[in-house]
Amino acid sequence: MSVSVVKAKNACFADRLRVSGIIVAREEILVRPEVEGLLVGQVLVEDGARVSVGQPLAQLVRPDWLPGSPAKATLTAHANGTLVYRPLPVGAAISARGEPMFRIIRDGELELLVELPQASLADVKPGQRARIEMLDATGLDGEVRLILPEIDPLTQLGHARLQLRGNPGVKPGAFATAAIDLGESCGAAVPLSSILYGPQGAIVQVVRDNRVETRRVSVGLFNGEDAEIREGLTAGDTVVVRAGAFLREGDLVRPMP
Repeated sequence: MSVSVVKAKNACFADRLRVSGIIVAREEILVRPEVEGLLVGQVLVEDGARVSVGQPLAQLVRPDWLPGSPAKATLTAHANGTLVYRPLPVGAAISARGEPMFRIIRDGELELLVELPQASLADVKPGQRARIEMLDATGLDGEVRLILPEIDPLTQLGHARLQLRGNPGVKPGAFATAAIDLGESCGAAVPLSSILYGPQGAIVQVVRDNRVETRRVSVGLFNGEDAEIREGLTAGDTVVVRAGAFLREGDLVRPMP
C-alpha cells in the first residue's frame, strides 16, 4: 500500500494565553467639595476634557439657608489627566462624602483589567508582552504590568492589569480581548492530520524500513496546521501524513513523500 509521508521537523511554537476584560483607568483622582451643603453654580469643563493641576472645574455657591460656609467655592483639578464628569444640573447639591462630581484619569493612562484562570496564574508574569484587540478590530500593543494578589472566591479567577502602549484612543468601560505571550517552546512538529486520538491517548504512525510503527506521543502547542510533539517523536522521523485506522502495526507500505 502506498502512503503519503512527511518528515517531522524542528519548529518553535508561541505559547499564548487568551483572556478578556474591561478598559479601566490606571489611577483615578476623585474630586469633591471640602464642605457640605454647597450647590452647583456653573460647570466650567466638558466631559472627557484634558485638565491640568489647579484648573477650575466648577463654581459652587452656598444656599441662603446655610450659614457659616463660604458664599462661593471653586472645585479645581488635583492632577493632570482626562476628566470624567457625573452630570449634575445647576442648583444640585453635592456632598463632601458622597459620589464625586468629577473623576480624573491621571495622565490619561488606561489599562486592560483581565480575568486569569487559576491554573494559568503561575505562568503570567509582569513584563510579558500582549496583543490587545478591541470589538472594532483595533489592535493594540501592551504588556502585563501587575498581577493582583487575590482570587475571586465565587469565580475562582485571578486578575491582572495590562498596560496599553502609546495613545490608543480607547474609552474606559470598553470590552477587549488579549493574547499574552507566555513564552516559546521548540521541538518536533508534525501536521495535525497525522495525529490520531484513541482510548490510550494520541498516537502517530511512523514508517521505518517500509513498515508501520505506532507510537504514543505527547502533544503540546499548535501553530496553524502543525502540532508540537513533546515526547515520542524526534525531528527527522518519517510519519504518515493522514493517519487512519486502515494502517496497523507492522504493515508493509510504500512511502510517498
